[in-house]
Amino acid sequence: MSLRMRFLRHIFLTAALLLLPAIHAQNQPATPPGPADEATPQNTTQQEHDLSTQAVAAIQLTPRPAPPTPHFVEHLVDSALELFHVQPSGNTAMRYVIAGLFLVLAVLLRRAVTALVFGVLKKRATHAVPTLNERLFPALEAPASALIVVTGALAALKALKLSEASHGRLDYAAAIAYSLALLWLALRAVNAILDHLQDAAREKQMGVAAFMPWIKKALLSLVVVFGALKIAQSFGADVGAFLAGLGLGGLAFALAAQDTIANLFGSVVVAIDQPFKLGEMVKIGAQQGTVEDIGLRSTKIRLLDRSLAVIPNKSVAAEPIINLSRFTSHRTEQVIGLTYDTTPEQMEKIVEDIRALIRADPQVNAASVQVFFRDYAASSLDLWLAYVTRDPDMNAHFATKQRINLAIMRAVAARGLTFAFPTSVMHLDGPVAKQIAERKG
Repeated sequence: MSLRMRFLRHIFLTAALLLLPAIHAQNQPATPPGPADEATPQNTTQQEHDLSTQAVAAIQLTPRPAPPTPHFVEHLVDSALELFHVQPSGNTAMRYVIAGLFLVLAVLLRRAVTALVFGVLKKRATHAVPTLNERLFPALEAPASALIVVTGALAALKALKLSEASHGRLDYAAAIAYSLALLWLALRAVNAILDHLQDAAREKQMGVAAFMPWIKKALLSLVVVFGALKIAQSFGADVGAFLAGLGLGGLAFALAAQDTIANLFGSVVVAIDQPFKLGEMVKIGAQQGTVEDIGLRSTKIRLLDRSLAVIPNKSVAAEPIINLSRFTSHRTEQVIGLTYDTTPEQMEKIVEDIRALIRADPQVNAASVQVFFRDYAASSLDLWLAYVTRDPDMNAHFATKQRINLAIMRAVAARGLTFAFPTSVMHLDGPVAKQIAERKG
C-alpha cells in the first residue's frame, strides 16, 4: 500500500474513532423509570403526562461524561509505559522522559510527513492546470500536521499521572482539539475539490461555472454547520431541539422572504438549464444586451446603449430568453428595386447573375439561395433574395453580406441597369397645363 493511501486511511480511521464515542453515547439505553404508582382510570392520562415530562427533563438535564480518549492514543501510551516498566503510581522521572519523547516524536513525525508526503506531491505538480490530487493533498497538509501535533501532545499528557479532574478536563480539551482539526481538514478538502470543479467548469465553458462561487460558499457553510452540530452533540447539547427551532424559524423566514427565495430558485433554474453564459448576447423579455454577471438574486445585462439592466432571477426564469450568441447560421432576406425602364430580358439576366454570384460565395450555403423577380412596387421592380451564411459569428455574417451587396452593385452596373428610388410622375391637363405649355413655348 502506498504512503499516500496509508496516510488517508489513518485520517479516516482517526475521524471514525472520534465519532464512535458520540454514537455510542446516543445508543445507550435510557435509565428505566421507577415503579409507577397504581393508577386508576381517572388519573392514568395525568400520570402518563407527568412521566413523559419527567423523562424529557431527565434526558435534557443529565450531564454526559467527558468524551473518552481515542483508543489508539490509549494503546500507544499503555504500550510505552509497559515497555519501560513504569510503575502505575506517581510521576516518576521515566514518565516525564516518555512524555518528552512523545512530544519529540510528534514534531519529527510532523516534519517527516510534511517533507516526504506533501513535499513529494508538490514537486510532482507539473500541470499548468492543477489536477485534483495536486490541489487536495497540499490543502490537507496543515490539518494533518495539526492532528499529529494534537496526538503527540495528548499522548505526552496521558503518560503523566494526573488527577481524575485533570483527566476529565484533558479529555474534553482533546475532544475539542480533534473535532476542530477534523473540521478544518474537511473544510480544506471540500474547498480544494470545489476549486477543481470550478476550474474544470470554466475550462469547458459550462454555464454552471458562473454559479460555482455561491455553490462553494453554500457547501462550505453546510460543512461548518454539520461539523458544529456534531461537536455540540458529542458534548451533550440537545441538537434535536435546536433543529426543531430552526424549522419553525425557517418557516417564518420563508414567509417573510418569498421574493428572495423565488430569486434563489430562479438562479438554480438558470444554473441547471444554462440558457446563457457570461459574455453572451441575449434578449430577455424587452431587454437585449451582454450578460455581465449571474448572481444569486439577479442577472446583470449590459444593454446596447451601455446602460446596465439588473433583472431578478425569478423574472429571468419566467421570461422567454433568446440567446443571440448561439446561432448555428445566419439567414439574410432583402429586397432590391430596379427602375421601371428595365426590360424583361434584362430582368431575367440580372436575376440569374445575382443567383450565381451568391451561390459562388464560399461562406453561403448554396442550397439556401433564392432569387426571384417578385413584385411590381409603386416606384420599382422588386427582386427578392434570401440566403444562409455558414459562419455563426455575427461579424463574419455581416462581412459576407457586405461582400455580396457590393457584388450585386457591380452586376447591376454591368448590365446597364439602375436601382430605383421613390419617385412620382405628375400629369397635368386642362387650362393650367395649356398655360404652362405656352410659357415654356
